[in-house]
Amino acid sequence: MKFTQSVLDKLGDILGQSDYTIRYERGTFQSGWCLLEAKRMVVLNKFLDTEGRINTLLDLIPQLKIDFDKLTLESQKLYEEVLKKTTVESK
Repeated sequence: MKFTQSVLDKLGDILGQSDYTIRYERGTFQSGWCLLEAKRMVVLNKFLDTEGRINTLLDLIPQLKIDFDKLTLESQKLYEEVLKKTTVESK
C-alpha cells in the first residue's frame, strides 16, 4: 500500500461512512492515537506524517466496529484489504 494523501483520505472515508469522526490534535499519545468510543471519535496525533497516519489507521481500523453495509463499494474493497493485511501479519 502506498503512503499517499489519497490513501489516507480513503481510509478516513471508511471511518466517516461508519459514523466515526477523525480529528488531528496535539497531545501525548503513546501510540499516536486516542479513541473516544462513546462519541465515535478517533483522535490522531497531528504531528504524525502521512505515512504515520496511514499506519496508525491500518492498525486501528480492524479494532473498530465498522458497519460494512454502510460503506461504498470502493471503501468495502479497501476495508477487506486492510482486514486481510491484519490477518496475514498476525499469523
